[in-house]
Amino acid sequence: MTVDELIACGVSPTAARAFAQPMTAACERFGISTPRRKAAFLAQAMHESAKFSVLEENLHYSTPERVRAVFPSRVLSLDAARPLVRNPQALANRVYSDRLGNGGEASGDGWRYRGRGIFQLTGRANYAAAEQALDSPYIAQPELVAQPLHAALTAGWFWDRGRLNAPAEDGDIDAITRAINGRAMLGRRERAELYLAALDVLA
Repeated sequence: MTVDELIACGVSPTAARAFAQPMTAACERFGISTPRRKAAFLAQAMHESAKFSVLEENLHYSTPERVRAVFPSRVLSLDAARPLVRNPQALANRVYSDRLGNGGEASGDGWRYRGRGIFQLTGRANYAAAEQALDSPYIAQPELVAQPLHAALTAGWFWDRGRLNAPAEDGDIDAITRAINGRAMLGRRERAELYLAALDVLA
């Protein structure tokens, strides 16, 4: 993917310059090699990262009601939510404790392995799996995942692990969205629109 292609798809010039080479590297490594595959990968990447402007999970919430609304199964009351308001580290350690390969709340794993990268790699187990696949020290240096090259490579790894080239070839954006976002299918319409725009550029 070239800088000009990314800009034509709606990426800012600054982000396009930062991500053209990393996205190309990810595509080459994981067989994202046809216009449909590239367009689908790029569309999902643009949506998930707000066009490559957000590479780390935002855990800053300003009210206990919002904390409860976002994490109802992990924060069980407004009283429990209050200490987590405007406290991203405590919130991450609470909501990601004892899951996704993380240790307990006191381990700090929730914060250390919070969502990063284009597809928001989250949890010690996923960082470890990506580390093994990409031969990069993500457990010791999780902040690498928020850098353009590793953000793109971990997204490509996730794409490959989910075997998403096949639905991409079929133009099945809903199947890809479900694999990335789950049953919520958030941003379904925008993802489809971004795909069509990218396919027009990349084809």
